[in-house]
Order: sequence, then C-alpha cells, then structure tokens
Amino acid sequence: MKLEDFKPNTSVRGVIPDASVTVVSVQWFGSEALELTYKTPDGKVANELIYRDDEPRLEIVEAGRPWSFDGDGHLFRLVSEAQRIRLAHLFDPVLAVHTSNVEPLPHQITAVYESMLPRQPLRFLLADDPGAGKTIMAGLLIKELMARGDLQRCLIVCPGGLAEQWQDELYRRFNLPFEILTNDKLEAARTGNWFLETNLVIARLDKLSRNEDVQLKLQAPDCRWDLVVCDEAHKMSATVFGGETKYTKRYRLGQLLSTLTRNFLLMSATPHNGKEADFQLFMALLDEIIEARRRKAIEYEEYLKQIADLARRVQNGQEDNLYEKLQTSGQRALFNNLKLDREVEGMTFESSDEPATYSGYQDRKLQLALTIDETVKRVKLDGWRGHKPKEQRIKEALFTLLQNDEDVERLFDIIYRQPEY
Repeated sequence: MKLEDFKPNTSVRGVIPDASVTVVSVQWFGSEALELTYKTPDGKVANELIYRDDEPRLEIVEAGRPWSFDGDGHLFRLVSEAQRIRLAHLFDPVLAVHTSNVEPLPHQITAVYESMLPRQPLRFLLADDPGAGKTIMAGLLIKELMARGDLQRCLIVCPGGLAEQWQDELYRRFNLPFEILTNDKLEAARTGNWFLETNLVIARLDKLSRNEDVQLKLQAPDCRWDLVVCDEAHKMSATVFGGETKYTKRYRLGQLLSTLTRNFLLMSATPHNGKEADFQLFMALLDEIIEARRRKAIEYEEYLKQIADLARRVQNGQEDNLYEKLQTSGQRALFNNLKLDREVEGMTFESSDEPATYSGYQDRKLQLALTIDETVKRVKLDGWRGHKPKEQRIKEALFTLLQNDEDVERLFDIIYRQPEY
C-alpha cells in the first residue's frame, strides 16, 4: 500500500507484529513521512513515524467501514431513478399517456387500454375513420409495451408517402426514434442485415412486398419482432373472382409478417370493400380473430352493433342521434378533433358535469364541425392539394371560424387527408 492510503477507520497490518491496527489520524511531514496515530486491538492508542520505505511491509485489511455512506450520491440516485421508472407501469396504468406529448380522446384510451393491451399475444384489426387518431393509438400501444418490458423491436409497415409522417409523429409525440428503411442503409449494414442492427424500423409497403432479397433478410433466424404494425392494411388485399382466389404480393407480405411477430396490428379506415369473401381473406391475416368468428363467439351483426354502441358512449352525455347528424367520414373526423374552450354563457365545465350543460357543449361542437365542413366544400378549388395559394384560401376560411393558428393547422391536416374534400 501507499502512505496516501492511510485514512481514518482503515485497518492496517504491518505497523505492529502479528496484529492489525485501526488508523485514528494522520499528520504528514513533507511527502516522504507521516506520523500515524492508531489504536491497537486491545484499545490502546499509540503513535509511530512511518516512512516511504516502510510501504512494502504494510497492508490494508479494511478500507473504511462498509456502511460509511461515502459512495457517489449522484450515481446512486441515477440507479434508483432507473429502477423507479422500470417499475412505474405497476403504479400508473396509463403511463404512456403521462409520458407522451398527447391528449388522447376517450375512444383512443378505450382502444389501447381496454381492447389491445389485455390481448397477449395481440392479433388485432384497428378500424376507424380517417382522422380518428389511429397513429396516436399505435404510438400509445408501442410506448406502453416498452414501459412494461414487452417490446424492444418494432416494425411499422406503411405506404411510401406516409413513412416520414409516421417517423415525425412518433418522435415528436412519443420520443420514439424510428428509422426509415432505405437502400443506402441496407447496403451499409455492418452485419449484412440492417434489420438485425435496428430495433425500431419504418418500412415502405411496396419496398418489402416487391423485393424478395429484403424479405429473405426479414426471415433471418434472429430477426423476429415484438410488434408489427401495418398501416392502410386494406392494401394487403386478396380477391376472389370466378371461384378463384388471387393473392397479391402485398397479401403474401402480410402472411409473412404475421409469422415473424408475437403481436400483429392491422390498421385501416376501410377494411371491408363490400365483398364478404375478400373481407374473410383479409381477416385471415389475424388468425385468432378469424378463428373466433368461425367459433361464432359473436355474430357479425352483433359485432357491428357493439362497435356502434361504443362510438355512442365515447363522450359522456352525448345524444344517441349525434353521429346520425354526422353523415360523412369528413364530418366525423372534424367533430372528433375539434377542441372548444368549454364555455357556455360564461360558465366553464368538464365532461362530468350535468348532462344538459355538457349536451350544450356537444351541440356547439357539432354545429361548428358542420359549419367547417360546409365552408371547406364552398371555398375549395379544384386541384388544391399541393397548390399553396389554393391551400391558403382554405386556411383563411378556417381562421375566420376558429381564430387560432394552431387549430387551423391541425384541422387543415385532417381535411387534407379526407378524400371527400
């Protein structure tokens, strides 16, 4: 040991014969000698001069007490905080909501926490109107599974034009750093398989369905996923014509992805094209759901009634005929995404207040949604998408009604994605 290792409460062997002593204090004389005050095993206190030449015969027996609390406090706090976060989901049933930059609507909470999370493994079709927030629901599901330790690797498959939007939404709202699959990344992979090196991936639908080499990399033995999400899943279609079933490359991709993951989520606003045979083929991608249908766990008509019932119960105090007044998907998307100040004749209130008062709020919201719908249809010009002056014309009309730039941009994005406008 070195002379510098003499610290109070340290046990040292070699100062006296056949016994160790406990250091009481140290006084230095220059850099080559010190006066050691120590206590012997029988309790006697003595002094001795120790020189640098004495170092070889000295040995530390105990470097201070193990309970001396002289560790790194910042490191201890970091470790304890990490442990607290790891167990947070046990105490907060909606942890992903409170740790994300979102204000989810009631139907989104119901879908994620009552319908999807309890199903393990998950095989689920999330079918809702455009603008109803399916991306938000998927983000909440992903983050909640990560918080619970059930998800490390996730693959999102979407049409090419939506890849950047998915990446931006997941990072901005949930701080999830997804990477988009590109040819450059495939070629630059250190292991030769980029999927093995990346845990959070967004891939374009046609990039996967048309490239057999990429599909082979997806099928690598160690390349399994904890969750696969397919947006606009109705594009993974198969058709029945003249008694013959025609399988597309996209449908084959869906079949492949279903075998590579424990949890499989399909998302679509239009899962049913009016042909029951085509719909059955689409649902076959979700083996557990189609099996439940075959066992007649619930009849199809009853299933539709349950979904319609759930939609009516989304808002507390909402009239039964409210959605009957919203006749198009565009009107429903506007209504679901409107945010009012909840003031009626100078009173503020929450959704748990009297039904009559809340009904008045709902009526205002419904009237504003229908007014926006009528205004947009009146002022829009042909070919307005991607044409800045024509888009600005619609935004100015929205601002006249909303008087808020943030609301204008948010609703304009909803309107942009509605095919009826």
